[in-house]
Amino acid sequence: MTPNDQNAERFLTLIRESRRGKFKVYIGMSAGVGKSYRMLQEAHSLLRNGVDVKIGFIETHKRAETEALVEGLPIVPRRKLFYKGRELEEMDVQTIINNHPELVIVDELAHTNIPGSKNEKRWQDVIEILDAGINVISAVNIQHIESLYDEVHDITGIEVTERVPDRILQFADEVVNIDLTADELISRLKEGKIYAPAKVQTALANFFQADKILQLRELALKEVAGQVERKVDLTMPLSGNFRHERFMASISSNHEIARRVIRKTARLASYYNSRWYVLYVQTPAESPDRIRLDVQRHLINNLKLATELGAEVVQAKGRNIVDCIMKEVENHKVTTVCIGKPHLNLVQIILRTNAFNRLLNKLSDSDVDLVILS
Repeated sequence: MTPNDQNAERFLTLIRESRRGKFKVYIGMSAGVGKSYRMLQEAHSLLRNGVDVKIGFIETHKRAETEALVEGLPIVPRRKLFYKGRELEEMDVQTIINNHPELVIVDELAHTNIPGSKNEKRWQDVIEILDAGINVISAVNIQHIESLYDEVHDITGIEVTERVPDRILQFADEVVNIDLTADELISRLKEGKIYAPAKVQTALANFFQADKILQLRELALKEVAGQVERKVDLTMPLSGNFRHERFMASISSNHEIARRVIRKTARLASYYNSRWYVLYVQTPAESPDRIRLDVQRHLINNLKLATELGAEVVQAKGRNIVDCIMKEVENHKVTTVCIGKPHLNLVQIILRTNAFNRLLNKLSDSDVDLVILS
């Protein structure tokens, strides 16, 4: 691509961004804090002020307070689809785009669409709506943020299957935290304002425990504070001594360690609003004809996760992993290399310590930081 082509491409991107709808996300520490309720309140306020607002999708969970607020708001009818012999409903993205309201309410940002839908995830539907020039207000719980998966699992013990890439929050023009104390949230649960009475005791024994809620609340507050800080950094002029951070996560085929390194590096890159890379060095022992199929499948999934989180995936081949890392560090002007905390037995330590020391020495000579992630 010539410099003229690159300039034209950049200008075209600016034009598209200027036409894109504004995006506001309500975030909370758990179900029941009042995200849907707040979105509907805002929709009524905007409607009274002459804004063309429509509900694209709202999930009331049969909560009386929320259902009462749906009254009086124009709703885009849902699409009906048949899946496994059942009639199900999904948000009708095309009708929303065709009607082109000024603003649309879209709940449950992390929702997985019914197989056969145009997009796999609702957050992809939202991007399509925004690209059409329609403003969107949406909502998500903190446990659905992709890079926080491991932390949420450690806190709750729950495998959260529906997740959104971090870049969706970075994409937002405004992120608002809906905050409640643990006592207030548990009181709402006991009063039947979150789940049906039959589910209350199970919820209290599992997710809705004060210590878990407090930790999730802290994650939500930190996330929103980080988003605000990034917005400030983007609008402030940079000093001459500012170092443009570039992170590189170096991963192996150990899929569990690799996933954690990818997610934690994504958090770091997000905090610094910087470019980042995921490097996988393929050694002869892991060539396509020698690598186990299950290992290869996990590796492909991890590289896909890295892409979804906003990384540029770099794949290299070589016997000497340290040399491959240093070559890519130089090629991509990386400032910080992130690796997983090694889980080695004595023999492996003896065999690999020299390589690790070489990596440390080479990085220190090149003024590149090394972060070892637990």
